[in-house]
Amino acid sequence: MSFKPLGERVLVKEVQAENKTASGIYIPDSAKEKPSTASVIAIGSEVKEINKDDNVVFGKYAGTKINLEGEDYLILELKDILGVM
Repeated sequence: MSFKPLGERVLVKEVQAENKTASGIYIPDSAKEKPSTASVIAIGSEVKEINKDDNVVFGKYAGTKINLEGEDYLILELKDILGVM
């Protein structure tokens, strides 16, 4: 992939939540919440605290969705990232 975020932006791929609870109950797509964790794919030149392949937690309504090479990604600003796991 040849996409490089600019400045204090990070390109991430959302980590999908389990569709089954610990007790074995399946959760339908309509009842799932939007994922709030993602894996970092690429980072902008001004981002120092986060590295590629880190898992980050971000706000519920943060980011801009884009589609690159048939895959869905999210561009987050550094201020929208709450922490690194």
